[in-house]
Amino acid sequence: MALSGCGVYSFTGTNIDPSIKTMSVLNFENNSGQGPSNLTQLVSEEFRDYFQRNTNLKLIPQNGDLQFEGQILSFNFSPAALQKQGETDVASVNRLTISLQVRYKNNKDSKQDFEQSFSAFRDFPQNQNISQIDDASIRRITEQLVMDVFNKSLANW
Repeated sequence: MALSGCGVYSFTGTNIDPSIKTMSVLNFENNSGQGPSNLTQLVSEEFRDYFQRNTNLKLIPQNGDLQFEGQILSFNFSPAALQKQGETDVASVNRLTISLQVRYKNNKDSKQDFEQSFSAFRDFPQNQNISQIDDASIRRITEQLVMDVFNKSLANW
């Protein structure tokens, strides 16, 4: 059985034009005014690592065939589910939400370019406060964000 098409398909669902060889990811600056001091590094490195694990593109510092850049818009820890305790509403779950603004540029096909906001969250027990959130939990949220960007940019979902 022969398969034909105009792109290259992989098991990650990507459809990358064979002429695309490189990618660059600029640091996602934290403009939220919140979060850990290493949030820029956590988000930026997750982008680089995820795309390198799931494509054969060579990562270069700037001007790649595919370019990703953006900013961290929000790092918000707030009650997600309220329950009544007597006359008072009390959070039964707290939610950490991280939002990014992403600019994607495909230097081989400008019709693929986009600028879009992405958000992801994770819930935590009511007795866990923001200072108790570890890097691993933040990485799980950023991984979801990066998967969403990956799907939008390379998997065309």
